[in-house]
Amino acid sequence: MDEPEPSGYRDLLTDLKTRIRAAQIRAVLAVNRELIALYRQIGQEILLRQKAEGWGAKIIDRLSRDLKTAFPEMEGLSPRNLKYMRAFAEAWPDDLIVQQAVAQIPWGHNVRLLDKLTDAEARLWYAQKTIEHGWSRAILELQIESRLRERQGKAITNFARTLPAPDSDLVQQTLKDPYNFDFLTLGKDAYERHLERGLVAHIREFLLEMGAGFSFVGNQYPLTVGGQEYFLDLLFYHLNLRRFIVIDLKMKAFEPEFAGKMNFYLSAVDDLLRREGDEPTVGIILCKTKNDVVAEYALRNVDSPIGVATHLTTELTRSLPEALASELPTIAELEEEARIVPFPEEETPEPVEYGD
Repeated sequence: MDEPEPSGYRDLLTDLKTRIRAAQIRAVLAVNRELIALYRQIGQEILLRQKAEGWGAKIIDRLSRDLKTAFPEMEGLSPRNLKYMRAFAEAWPDDLIVQQAVAQIPWGHNVRLLDKLTDAEARLWYAQKTIEHGWSRAILELQIESRLRERQGKAITNFARTLPAPDSDLVQQTLKDPYNFDFLTLGKDAYERHLERGLVAHIREFLLEMGAGFSFVGNQYPLTVGGQEYFLDLLFYHLNLRRFIVIDLKMKAFEPEFAGKMNFYLSAVDDLLRREGDEPTVGIILCKTKNDVVAEYALRNVDSPIGVATHLTTELTRSLPEALASELPTIAELEEEARIVPFPEEETPEPVEYGD
């Protein structure tokens, strides 16, 4: 151990570690593919015999007992799992799809797809996203329950005009509408700062909802323009798209002037923060509600790439009895009690930008 390290040894060690890890991953994937193929074959045989021979459901219980006796060390031969094998074979009759998609994810993930979804296209979409992003079983369930497929790429944007193809499509698919922030509980009269603080406090859930590639830079990020200081509600850097993403939070309906403010922010970020190799900064305006026609008109002649989407949170009084909800103090009353000066209302002019 005291001998000097030979020249090039460190590079060799790093290279061998990389190769060993890659081989381990390939081995795990190969075992998984074989297991999925075996389970599908078992399911196909059960389907075939039940249809051809008229076997009833009880044959699965008997088959499970006999297989367990023959292979006592093997797991996954319960009646319940045999039924999943039959359902899996019925759901995926196409060999090519099985090999290219569902055989690439663990059996537990496939079971969740069978449990949670009935549409074959939806199952395939979530299987492909699981491969792409390396979702765990719990994350896959969460994405299905939040209806990610229906929300992805649905924000109103001007990307087709302001970004080159196919970059515009890639950026479009990183946005959703609506964004689901139901891990937050806010009163109906909450301000933008309450939403912002809640998102930062639950940064793990926030990043999960934003999607793969988003790296959090900061909140109330300061920018100095013309000797005046402005603050971005939230600033991200997208590692895959190699660009900054500015998020402006609103607790009311979208208004056309929001686009002009975001355009200003994006120009400033491009000049002050953008580095060589970075793509143009993108802005996302997150509002409580929006009129799609108004949003489209507001973005039509804006040269910076901007998207408009809505956000959903859990209202504090939503699940409470009406009598009890009416007795709860408002945000303003709580702040008055704590002697905290609230942010001014939207109609009040502000000397500096601070997450209005």
